Amino acid sequence: MRKTIRSRKLNRRDFMKLGGGVLAGAALTRLLPRTLGQSGLIAMADGYSQVAPAPADLSLVGTDGWIYLPGEVPIPGTVNQFYQPDDYAPDGLTTYMFGFRDVTGLTDELVFAQKMKCQATAPLFWVNEGQEYRVKLTNVGLQMRPDLIDEHTLHWHGFRNAWPIFDGEPHSSVRVPIGRSLTMYYQPFHPGTYMYHCHVEETEHVHMGMTGSVFVRPAQDGTPIVAANGKTYDRFAYNCGDGSTGFDREFVLNLTDVWAEAHWADSHVQLPDWTDFNADYYLLNGRVYPDTVAPNGVGLDTNTGILQPPPGRPELQYQPLSSLIECEAGDRVLLRLINLTFGQHAMTLPGLKMRVVGKDATLLRGNDGTDFAYDTHTVYLGTGATVDAIFTAPEVTETQTYLFYNRNFNRLSNAGGLGYGGQMTEIRVHPAGTLAPQTEPNTNPRV
Repeated sequence: MRKTIRSRKLNRRDFMKLGGGVLAGAALTRLLPRTLGQSGLIAMADGYSQVAPAPADLSLVGTDGWIYLPGEVPIPGTVNQFYQPDDYAPDGLTTYMFGFRDVTGLTDELVFAQKMKCQATAPLFWVNEGQEYRVKLTNVGLQMRPDLIDEHTLHWHGFRNAWPIFDGEPHSSVRVPIGRSLTMYYQPFHPGTYMYHCHVEETEHVHMGMTGSVFVRPAQDGTPIVAANGKTYDRFAYNCGDGSTGFDREFVLNLTDVWAEAHWADSHVQLPDWTDFNADYYLLNGRVYPDTVAPNGVGLDTNTGILQPPPGRPELQYQPLSSLIECEAGDRVLLRLINLTFGQHAMTLPGLKMRVVGKDATLLRGNDGTDFAYDTHTVYLGTGATVDAIFTAPEVTETQTYLFYNRNFNRLSNAGGLGYGGQMTEIRVHPAGTLAPQTEPNTNPRV
């Protein structure tokens, strides 16, 4: 026997129209259904037995927080008032965000202590082809906006054959209400580069920062293959069979943007008009140049749950992922490019040629074996697209630096300020013997 519970779903903007947090709070007792917390359509079986779930491989928490971006965005018609930096921001930080944090291994007490400590972009993770993988998502709420009762989901964008209940698309899956957790199950069989994001109030939640990067390593990994260049590889972007997607080092670059007015509006209990969208910042891995080349954060202190900032850069505490690309002469370097902005981008690499081997988590090869990979100095990414491109570092006797940047110069400044900024990073090619082998993406280990 089954019984079905239908809950009345209220749009958060209904509360905004009531006049913000105070009126929304007063209206809760009359407007909220008794089944609050039971999202969408829930089928419950009488007399079911609950089995303890398998432990999660990754635990994420959804919340809000603050990050640092340089420059100023004035509020039109005012004197010395700014959307950016936000006057509510803590010392050293500037911009209000929503986002996720990696809380794997933390106690429940420490997990809920990460409220108001999200990061930009969300944690990077990867899975092996065919691997059973579980992600636990906990929603601890928004500290700056307790009037908002937003649920969260984890939508693995582009993931094929997802179970609808775990897909994260809010109309066909379970949403996680405040104070609750859900463990999602995945078993990917298609290698390549993907992204994930919250799919509730997606225009706002995605832009506010609830986006991250994920990729699937091919089953071919670990099998040595001699490529056409005569080198042997055992790490690959896809199951190519011939070593053509083999690489020595890999870097993930997640393209996002920030419209300062929308971020300010959310912290100040206002409602932006999204038809006026006009981004002020264009980011790589949650930072703008020159901060993109600052080191990675030190990591998570599992005793306190505190995210450790890059050395000497405390303001980047919640932007831990560097975009600096370092390699040695002769290295093949895989660039995993992801676009989660509201526009198309062209990322260009003058002086070095990239070979695009995959797009949207698909090897560029026909069913009959025809190779559709191509060489280019510029890769184009539409909204929600991914590209896998490989370049070979030239032979050098001393370190050489190349710029990898957005070809649209309007996206290379920080809020229109002087000097280079925005979606730009550096590729530093060192002589052989400078770097140790890379064991994780986006790291630059020294010998």
